Amino acid sequence: GTSGLNGDVCKNCVNQAISVGYRLIDTATIYGNEEFVGAGIKLNGISRDKLFITSKVWVSDFGYESTKKAFEISLGKLQTDYLDLYLIHRPKGDVDGTWKAMMEFYKAGKIRAIGISNFEYDHTKELLSKSKIKPAVNQIETHPFFQQHRAYAELKAFEIQMEGWSPFAQGRNGMFTNETIAKIGDKYGKTNAQVILRWNMERGIIAIPRTSKLAHMKENIDIFDFELSNEDMELIKTLDLNKTQFPE
Repeated sequence: GTSGLNGDVCKNCVNQAISVGYRLIDTATIYGNEEFVGAGIKLNGISRDKLFITSKVWVSDFGYESTKKAFEISLGKLQTDYLDLYLIHRPKGDVDGTWKAMMEFYKAGKIRAIGISNFEYDHTKELLSKSKIKPAVNQIETHPFFQQHRAYAELKAFEIQMEGWSPFAQGRNGMFTNETIAKIGDKYGKTNAQVILRWNMERGIIAIPRTSKLAHMKENIDIFDFELSNEDMELIKTLDLNKTQFPE
């Protein structure tokens, strides 16, 4: 994840993340950092086909013609000729026109997959009723304090992949010091962050953690040598407050 990263910090973080093994890079027009993400990828020198690059069209660019322009601008800033995933950032404004433009780019091979972000059930159902192409992904807030069980079930039924933004809730509500998560982590010699990412993985949810620290990048990717038990998963369930940690 690259939200909140900019300038040389963003460029260097992207380069470092790729160097330690990350392959999915998530950005958005509203982040204002696509050019630095592109610069970080170029600095690393990795082959484009090794990466999965996601960006998102913002509300101010919604509509058929505006989305087409916004997409081409994003490609230019990212220094690539295609995106692996392009999302509608929020369900506001001319979603239909935006989706039409995205479908055209998808059919032309300039986007490998198209999807949505922050869509609730009614928004998703309405889009599906009008489109022959199903969103591949819905990227929504997901973490132990807002586990999104209802959305999880709904997206499973829709056969849409759930992707979680802010899997650590930016450390809010004591996420990194939570005793329940820490107790689970102690069994495996893992940190709270690693337990949370593993929890997402075992639910089949894509998580996109963000950090500017190399040590945390290495920590966050070191989650493939342990598994959470059913008891662990049930304990984490008890942490659900069932509400956003980012009220608007």
